[in-house]
Formats: sequence, C-alpha cells, structure tokens
Amino acid sequence: MKTALVLLIALALAAHADVGQPAQNFTLKSAAGKDVSLSDFQGKVVVLEWTNSGCPFVQKHYGSGNMQKLQKDATAKGVVWLSICSSAPGKQGNLSANEAIKLTASNGSSATAYLLDENGKVGQLYGAKRTPEMYVINKEGTLVYHGAIDDKKTPDPADIPGAKNFVAAALDEVLAGKPVSTPQTEAYGCSVKYGE
Repeated sequence: MKTALVLLIALALAAHADVGQPAQNFTLKSAAGKDVSLSDFQGKVVVLEWTNSGCPFVQKHYGSGNMQKLQKDATAKGVVWLSICSSAPGKQGNLSANEAIKLTASNGSSATAYLLDENGKVGQLYGAKRTPEMYVINKEGTLVYHGAIDDKKTPDPADIPGAKNFVAAALDEVLAGKPVSTPQTEAYGCSVKYGE
C-alpha cells in the first residue's frame, strides 16, 4: 500500500512540466474545431500562453497590443503560438468556440491557435497557476522557459515599455541556438479558473 502511494505521488510530481525536461504531449480542441496536439509541431519552437480574457493582467497585455506584437514577431520567425484557456464553464474567461473566434478576431491575436481546456487537464498537467503564464518549448521538445511574460507584476499597461520581457528574450536565445539565460520566473496575474 505504502509503495503504491509513493508511486502515485511520484507520478503526480512527474506530470508537471519542469524546465529542462521534455514537454508533455497533449491534444485539445481549437476554437476552430480542430484537434491540436503539441506533437503536431515537432521540430518547431512552441510558446504556450495561458489566457483568460476577463483577467486584468491579460487585458494589460492585449489592450496595449503587447501580446499581439509578441505573437506576431514570434510567428513571423516560424514559432508556433498556442493560447490556452483553462477556465471552467461558468468561470471568468470561459468562452464557447464561437466566442473565442470573435475574441481573437477583435483583439487582433496572431496566435497559431486558441485552445479550449474546459476540464483543466492540460493546465494541471503543466502546473499553470496564473494568467498570463508562459512556456517556451525548443525544437527538441524540451521546456526551456516557464513563468511570467515580464518583470512588471502589475495590471498597468504603462509599465510595459520599461519591462524586461522574459518570453521575447527566451525566444531570441532559443532561435539563436543559445541556452535561455533566465529559464524560470514566477508567473503573475489572476489564478487559473479551474473547476471545483
């Protein structure tokens, strides 16, 4: 019994995404209605962005155009950008597929896909706790960055110009074949609105 419990705990710990380890594969339905798997993008750099349109910290980066610029710059360099919403039905940020399509069109998102994770399984697999919370996966499928978008832990868009953008820096280093100099930071923002 004790051995089984230890094994279960070990498996639960192993399930979380750790920097320097292979990123866990997953499959989610996109707002466009397609099944999207992380494994679809083998050999590419991938950004995972946990999002919630009702969160003031997410609104800071979308309302200012900061997130869209980062998405556009990254995807222009061949990076795959997956926006993931793990808000449960009835919780802040939960959107139907049609609502998500309208949102991404109205805010000018340049993400490769907007993925719906209503049961929160993928968010919990990755240990996502905040919105926005960011992950960068290199071409080898290794998680090389996890944490905040930048170093200004406020919902104020006026703080963006003076912020150090950790995701932009990580992408520049990964695309140049260099190790990520700041591989982990503490994400800030709203809590991910998982179901009970």
